[in-house]
Amino acid sequence: MSKQERTNYQKKVISRYYENLDTITLTKLQELVTELYLAETAAQKDRLWKRVETAMVKMKVAPAVARHLMAQKDVRLLAENLNDWLKKAR
Repeated sequence: MSKQERTNYQKKVISRYYENLDTITLTKLQELVTELYLAETAAQKDRLWKRVETAMVKMKVAPAVARHLMAQKDVRLLAENLNDWLKKAR
């Protein structure tokens, strides 16, 4: 298969995506906090916490903080940290 060249438009879209990756990840984490509050079963919560862990890795959250949040699995604690991260991002 030959490698296709990207158009200038496609290059700009990809570039903007990576420039805003932190903001995108923060938004996903906000959505995950909401979903965790609404989750009814333990299986749903486990899946959502795995997604939270993945998002924290993408955001390059300090490993100690990420481990603490994952050990506690407290949505309120996650929400408080998320508010701090949002303040730093602005």
